[in-house]
Parts: sequence; C-alpha cells; structure tokens
Amino acid sequence: MHLVAEAVPTLATDLAAEGLGTDPEDPAHHAVGDTDEDRARFVLALDAVNFGSGWFPVLAKAPGRSGYHTIAGALRDRGGVDTGELRTATGSWCAEIFGQDPDGPVADLMELFAASWSRLGEVIDGFGSTLELVAAAGHSADRLVELLAWEHKMYRDVSPHDGERIPLFKRAQITAVDLSLAFGGEGPGRFDDLDRLTMFADNLVPHVLRLAGVLAYDDALLARIEADELLEHDSVEEVEIRAVAVHAVEQVVAALHEQGVTDATAGQVDMALWHRGSRPEAKAHKRHRTRTTAY
Repeated sequence: MHLVAEAVPTLATDLAAEGLGTDPEDPAHHAVGDTDEDRARFVLALDAVNFGSGWFPVLAKAPGRSGYHTIAGALRDRGGVDTGELRTATGSWCAEIFGQDPDGPVADLMELFAASWSRLGEVIDGFGSTLELVAAAGHSADRLVELLAWEHKMYRDVSPHDGERIPLFKRAQITAVDLSLAFGGEGPGRFDDLDRLTMFADNLVPHVLRLAGVLAYDDALLARIEADELLEHDSVEEVEIRAVAVHAVEQVVAALHEQGVTDATAGQVDMALWHRGSRPEAKAHKRHRTRTTAY
C-alpha cells in the first residue's frame, strides 16, 4: 500500500469546505456526571474500552447505533461507572452493561473490557482520583499519553515493523482530545499541546482515506479485506495501514495550513474523516478488521 500524494490537496479542500467540526452525538464529547471527577472518570472509562472494532461485526448493536456508539451510548445511558466498579469489573458484568451475551461471540472482548477497566481503577486509586491523574500531566496531552501508556499496558500501542518500533498510541491520544472536548478546553480539559498529537490510528480512518483516493491498497490486500479475513495485529499489512494513514493525515493537515486553515490539527482531521466513515457510501465498502486492544 502507499500514499497517493496528488490526492491530498483535493481531500484538504473538501474538508475545509465541510468544516472540521466534532461529532455532536459522541458521548465522549459531553460531560456525563454531576462533578468534574465524575465527568473526567466517564471519559477515561469510555476510552479504556474504546477498542474492539475487530469484533464489531458480531457485536449485538443497539438499534440504529454502530459498534462504537453501542458501547459509548450504553455507558452514557448508565451514567458512567465509579472507581470501585472499575476495580472489580468482570466480563459478565461488562456484558450486562453493554447488552451482550456473556457466553456469546464477544465474550472474550467483554473480558478484555473488564481487564482494562480493572487496571484503570487501580491507576486512578494510585493517583488518588481521576482529576489528580489528569492533573499529573500538567496540561500536556503528550505527557498524558506517556502516563497512560506507562501505567496501563493496554495503552502501549507500539508495533514492530522492519526492525523498528512504530508508536501509534490511538487510545491514549484520543483520551486527551476527548477530555478537551468534554470540558471545553478548560480545567481537566486544558491541554496546551494538542497540535502535537497524531491521528488516532484505527481501521476506519484509513478506510475513508482509501475511498478518498489518498491511500492505495494492493489488490491482494483488498481481496483479503473483501473476504472478511481478519488481519493479524502487528502484521506487516496491519501496521502499514495504520502508520501510512498517520503520515497521510499529517500531509492533509499541512495542505489545510497552506489553504489557510492554519489552526487545523491531526485530531480534527481524524474526527472529520471518522465522521465521514458513518456515511452509507463508506459503509458500503468493507474495511480491515483486527482483533486487538489498540482500536
């Protein structure tokens, strides 16, 4: 696969015309809870289980909701979880919250959700509170990514490729952006370096970039995706899809800056592309699927 550089300016022009707004329906971008502590914990709890796209074809979805919005909406409707519940989470309890069969096709995903929540609860307790955990980043998104990855192994999203280690950190990075949006850039949502973050490398944004002509996949890879073949996490193909998409979004950001959208960031472009992925024309084509805790 490769980047089609000549397609980048056209996509940038289209995004500039559409605007780089956020998804108003995303529960992560709204403050759920009565206190700042509750609201910050909601965002961290949601992003702690913001993975599982490889299971989404067999996830029991809420009517009219995608896989992500099924999970996020269920947590919003419940009003979040407290720290004690995080620490003692089990797979069957997660299945109950998210409307899944505890013995069904996503039972292993529910166990991974429980493991992620349990560790998050321990991390929050270690810092004293969610707000103290966020405050330890010193208003730096970069530092928050480092903290999460250091404290919680499921955030250590680094893949091998050709003898190198490729840091992607999808969920750790999106946590900072979601906090910023949920708190309007103030208090626990104030980060002074959001422009340092990359896109949140998953399986949907690369798919949208491919449909826009910015990414070109090899015929053999496309055939595997069309055949619903799961790509192995950390395989050459899977790492390249994510990594080249990160590079592509950086090129789109640069093109937007050249076109006068000087405040555009990779996070904003990511969200605009992710929102495009919910359109029928994007859903009409298959995207790659990988069973991983990275996305």
